[in-house]
Amino acid sequence: MATWYTLVDLLPFEWAEPGRMLFMKNALLAILIVTPLFGLLSTMIVNNRMAFFSDALGHGAFTGIVIGALAGLVEPLWASLLFSTCFAVVVSLVKYKSRMSNDTVIGAFSSISVALGIFLATFGGRGFAKMNRYLIGDLLSITPDEILVIGLVLLAVLVLWVFLLNRLVALSIDSSLAGSRGVGVLGTDMLFTAVIAVVVTLSMSWVGLLVINAMLVLPASIARNVTTNLRAYTGVSLAVAAFAGILGLIVSYEAGSVAGATIVLILGILFLLTFLRPMRD
Repeated sequence: MATWYTLVDLLPFEWAEPGRMLFMKNALLAILIVTPLFGLLSTMIVNNRMAFFSDALGHGAFTGIVIGALAGLVEPLWASLLFSTCFAVVVSLVKYKSRMSNDTVIGAFSSISVALGIFLATFGGRGFAKMNRYLIGDLLSITPDEILVIGLVLLAVLVLWVFLLNRLVALSIDSSLAGSRGVGVLGTDMLFTAVIAVVVTLSMSWVGLLVINAMLVLPASIARNVTTNLRAYTGVSLAVAAFAGILGLIVSYEAGSVAGATIVLILGILFLLTFLRPMRD
């Protein structure tokens, strides 16, 4: 981290001065790691029409946090990782086996999960205020150890991406056709949703459950508005996520606002601008 702090000290910001506001420097490094992760996953979430599903995974992660806290774990995040991953796999399995539409299955599981989380969090008259950290997020609270964990997750996702990309593209076109070409539809879907669950769970306390789904959807939505091929689509999604993350962190510091919500607002503005652009042409 010392090398990183030395590099950030060169930036022309008040918080970048040597020896000051290490929490902002930690947050900036986290942004540079987390936003490419969101930008990359966003491309296939949008392509595979999983925006509603990624939102449901956030509800599962929240319930896992509550269960971990009630179990007396020092770090309930690990219980949340287990619960949200199992939640993702079970929903994928039910979607695959059920005759109901996907949005019905996802909606049912999402509603049950968030209701269970709220029920357990408030059972016996307990207050809900301690859960606000996970709903709103606090990027400035991230620690070097947590940055290391999310960095390792980024490396793991990049490795998986090499093996999953063609399969995910095939699934986004037609799952039946992908299956006929030897793609393991259920296995690929389970693995991808488990990856999303891990990323959502790890990022929830920094980004905020209320806005985390937007960060998984908007980068690729913006890229889709301005690109026509997969390579450009992925590149723009990554660039947009990183740009919004860095600018959002700086703006949130100056405005005294929450970083996660500020980043999403910037993404929302970019989406509206790119969405309206064809209408002006």
